[in-house]
Amino acid sequence: MKNIVSFSGEKDSTAMLLLMIEKNIQIDEIIFCDTTVEFPEMYEHIKRVQAYINRPITILKAEHSYEYMMFQYEKKKGKNKGQKGYDWAGPLSRWCTRVFKQDVLRRYLKQKYSNDVVQFIGIAVDEPERLEKNKNFKNIRFPLAEWGITEEMALRYCYSKGFDWNGLYRKFDRISCWCCPLQSLKSLRTLYDDFPRLWKILKEWDRKARRNFRADYSVEELEKKFKKEYKQKNYFKGEGNNGS
Repeated sequence: MKNIVSFSGEKDSTAMLLLMIEKNIQIDEIIFCDTTVEFPEMYEHIKRVQAYINRPITILKAEHSYEYMMFQYEKKKGKNKGQKGYDWAGPLSRWCTRVFKQDVLRRYLKQKYSNDVVQFIGIAVDEPERLEKNKNFKNIRFPLAEWGITEEMALRYCYSKGFDWNGLYRKFDRISCWCCPLQSLKSLRTLYDDFPRLWKILKEWDRKARRNFRADYSVEELEKKFKKEYKQKNYFKGEGNNGS
């Protein structure tokens, strides 16, 4: 059996990888599945981790980009056969996780190792729903949970080793795909404020999509909402200053 680290690059998988190396646990390959919509800081983080551990990280990519799959990919089966593009992902259709991570990794492991592997996945002990959901999969281990490490502990450990994702975790709770519609409004507000180039792309994609970015808001509507909130904040801030 080969020990394969599924490395997302986020805090939990980073802490898991570094601790496995510290504990001299056998690692046969470290694999990062690139969705093509990672934050720029994430790609820099991958390079830094690779240099720090002084061993290669295999980077896998799907045949097509996120944008291609969203708008141009032609569905091959099912009731929507022939339809172009998956459109925005949602709670009931997280096609992006399947296409860019699960399918890509499964094909690679089957071809290279005949699936004769143990996968190590970074799920912390305080993520009981995720652990429960994955408990019946064979040949998968969750070292952080085994070691009693929480998400907060994993993040602090990464910081102690000098990894800070250029401040991403001080802005977001989760730092996976920047275009995810399942993000909180707080995260989307931060994306709008601090990542104008990515926000512009998000707005362009939403204009081309068949359905709105979220059930409650399009990206245009979110932008109007955020602008209105800022105007109200500035108004009340000015009103307070005038009365002082």
